[in-house]
Amino acid sequence: MCGITGFLSQNEIPAKLLERMTSKISHRGPDAQGFFFDEDKKIGLGHRRLSILDLSVSGNQPMSSPCGNYTIVFNGEVYNYPELKNQFLNGVALQSSSDTEVVLQCFIKEGPSFVQHLNGMFAFAIYDSLKATTYIYLDRIGIKPIYYFQDNNKFLFASELKSIAAISQELGKFELDLKATQQYLRLGYIPAPLTIYKEVKKFPNGHYAEVKNGKASFVKYWDLESQITPVTLKDEKQAIHQLQDLLISSVDYRLRSDVPYGVFLSGGIDSSTVAAIAQSRSPQRINTFSIGFKESKFNESTYAKAVSKALNTEHHEYTLSYHDAIALVPEITKIYDEPYADASAIPTFLVSKIARQEVKMVLTGDGGDEQFLGYGMYNWAERLNKPLLNYLKKPIKTALQSTNKSRFKRVAELFDFDTSADLMAHIFSAEQYFFTEKGLNDVYQYEKVKMELQLDKINRKLSAKEKQALFDLKYYLKDDLLTKVDRASMANSLEARVPLLDHRIVSFSLNLDESLKIRNGANKYLLKQVLYNYLPPGIFDRPKWGFGIPLSTWMKNELKQMLENTVSHEKLDELVFLNTPYILNLKKKYLEGESHLYNKLWLILVLVQWYEQHKNHLKNG
Repeated sequence: MCGITGFLSQNEIPAKLLERMTSKISHRGPDAQGFFFDEDKKIGLGHRRLSILDLSVSGNQPMSSPCGNYTIVFNGEVYNYPELKNQFLNGVALQSSSDTEVVLQCFIKEGPSFVQHLNGMFAFAIYDSLKATTYIYLDRIGIKPIYYFQDNNKFLFASELKSIAAISQELGKFELDLKATQQYLRLGYIPAPLTIYKEVKKFPNGHYAEVKNGKASFVKYWDLESQITPVTLKDEKQAIHQLQDLLISSVDYRLRSDVPYGVFLSGGIDSSTVAAIAQSRSPQRINTFSIGFKESKFNESTYAKAVSKALNTEHHEYTLSYHDAIALVPEITKIYDEPYADASAIPTFLVSKIARQEVKMVLTGDGGDEQFLGYGMYNWAERLNKPLLNYLKKPIKTALQSTNKSRFKRVAELFDFDTSADLMAHIFSAEQYFFTEKGLNDVYQYEKVKMELQLDKINRKLSAKEKQALFDLKYYLKDDLLTKVDRASMANSLEARVPLLDHRIVSFSLNLDESLKIRNGANKYLLKQVLYNYLPPGIFDRPKWGFGIPLSTWMKNELKQMLENTVSHEKLDELVFLNTPYILNLKKKYLEGESHLYNKLWLILVLVQWYEQHKNHLKNG
């Protein structure tokens, strides 16, 4: 895991700009730094290294081929590099034992489409001096990040947005993207390809780009929709066998490491499955890490301890308090570079911090809910897609809103939609207590942005639950959850690997019959059957809670002063697109007892904090 930067131009490249870009992501690679420039300074590549495979200087980057015609900067891991070496590189003398060199040599031998053979999480660039072309790649799921800037004569890319923002003065400053801000208020994150700046975009997953003379052309090599087959797998025994084999293979791949490793363990189904298989495949006790909360309602650390005890792992736990939150809230917008409202970034950062004291690499359980229908919102997708609901939704909404219970008022928002609205985004917004499409009309003047699934490309009719899960895989998982883990872990110079998101498992789960995902009202049925081969079911006999924090309680108490100071008339008025009186009234209602409004106010608080910290990058800031 590392950080990469690049500056491609039709003019001479100031080395100091690339050095500044690269220094901004030193946390992604504290072990080594390197730069490459071509002879006439038309291209520059930067690299910060976190050594995981081949810890010697032979693995340092930028790495050039022995002939000198090709140079690579690489972030991530390609897990099947030994197999690729045997398949494609027999007779090729390698100078290191790193996956980076195997990737470079496979590109030289097989050409740009060689990416189809890679199993891993990766973002990398290869410069071909013979063609004066740079090839930039992002993995299938989008586990690793790339941001890019393009104008008439240059193309810049980097692992994090802060690298490009660091030279915003030289690039002419940026303009706030109001479409991105709208999506943030609906979703709590900004979905690709948008960023908070109009001039900078997120690189599309499952694509590579050919960049020549400062211009990029993109090539798609993989997408979710094309993986869906006309027929689903319904045979339970066959499915269990296939899933267990895939999980073992995926974990085996991700345990390839030259440094100590561990597992993030929440005690839930997903992380417990990863920990159980990892421990069964490891010759020694693995390290596991979890976060607890002083507020007992949110404290699931006892479940993680129970799993750890059953697996006999070396367990480490940190108890989170509001003092940690107060210290970290202003840091979140610095770490994530743009407005990002997933408050579980706070415990994720802290569990990464404690893990880094013991290990350099961890496995996580991300991806299970989206693939095996683990979220409660999937039941709402089924309910709200029923035709009868179109006639009943208004009276239901009115009845729920007329109660004095905050919970019922929140649920009322689920029924407040038009038949023409993007229902999948609406369900997500309402479930997260964010601003729904209709709710945005009160707080924000905006141009609607539709988030689409390419349903016309899909070879079978999907159920409402399957559509909602596909929406989450395409947007929420990549631009919220994976972003959260990448930034939180890399801010602590820790590599996080995601076994459940091996692309083979994703393709398998997309074509698994719904009856094997939900059985008798119980979610993640098939994944649980694999888990129960390692651990007794009784450990998991409890409701799903999730990796949340007691944010509503804290905002009324320990974080109240921060709320008052940040969501204020003076600061809101600086963001002229917001409806200040409406937001201040929301704050009043929340403090008077309407607790369901807390996440809407959190969205605003984070947005204001981001603006205060980053307005120097904006043209009108």
